Amino acid sequence: ILGCSQAETECTTRRCLAQMLISKEYLSSPQSENCTLLVDVPLIEYETLSVVSIFFPHTPQRILPKLIQDMKELHLMSRLQVTIAWVDPELAWNTSVHQFEKLILPVDKVWTPYISIENGKSSMEHDSPDLVVYSNGTVGHKVIIIAEVNCGINLFNYPFAFDVCPVGLKSTPPNECGISIKVDQVRLADSSRGDWETEEVKLGKKREDRNFIDVSLRIRYTNPFITLLLPTILIMVADIVSGALPLQGGERNSFKVTLVLSFTMFLNILTNVLPGESKCSPVIRIHFCVCQVLMVISMLVSMLLTRVSQDGLDFFTSFFKRPAPQNAEDNKENEDAGEKRTDSE
Repeated sequence: ILGCSQAETECTTRRCLAQMLISKEYLSSPQSENCTLLVDVPLIEYETLSVVSIFFPHTPQRILPKLIQDMKELHLMSRLQVTIAWVDPELAWNTSVHQFEKLILPVDKVWTPYISIENGKSSMEHDSPDLVVYSNGTVGHKVIIIAEVNCGINLFNYPFAFDVCPVGLKSTPPNECGISIKVDQVRLADSSRGDWETEEVKLGKKREDRNFIDVSLRIRYTNPFITLLLPTILIMVADIVSGALPLQGGERNSFKVTLVLSFTMFLNILTNVLPGESKCSPVIRIHFCVCQVLMVISMLVSMLLTRVSQDGLDFFTSFFKRPAPQNAEDNKENEDAGEKRTDSE
């Protein structure tokens, strides 16, 4: 014991003190009276790496853009740079003997907490090969967490869909052995990734055994507008302008029939691709149905006008002419036959 205290007294540099702490080889978790270690998280910098749609297994992916193929569930991959701090009493030192407030230790020579994701898969790596230890035993460090989470998205407002995807940090409930995590602040680092945009991140509803990070995602509507809404609008404009075609010759009617059949095939493809459940059925389906009904009405009106242009108003009056009774026609035929016999006599 005397030799140990003499060695501690002889350390007059940070490196000597660091080497002394390393020689203790405290690679196990600090043990408190209640068997719970509090890990403080002052800041989490969140970044969305990718958002990928999970497709139907039998949906042909070559028909429509990848953006609209089964977006009921998304695979969210994110990067979290987490600043952590905890207290390890065994790493504290007396500042009256060693007049240093902090020093640097190798991260592989000191125990560090492992932070994981509760509702998905995750991997953790150290942001730096070193960490900072303070004289009171507080240890500060930064880790990088790559999280993969599957989250459901409500597509009722598609292509203007938005929703919140929760990412849960696993934590040990109070009065149980393990690590208890306390998150203070979450900040968005980057929001531009592919067809989905991360609007904001914030701490959600906290539980005793986990901390939730609510990630607000919004789809970029430029791509679906160009691939879905714009073709529909152009087809409707073409149907309206086709009224300038002449009624005679059947050019207008054949053109309108072609438009209706093409739009019907387009709707059949969308029926197999867009979600059909009541919870996720997008309102864009109503838009397509209304457009199809209007096109069919326009086609029928065009056919009716073509017939009227050929037969005039007699086409309408022919529906209201009542056929002569059968008995009256028989009597008229008998009278004609009698008159012919009288003339022959």
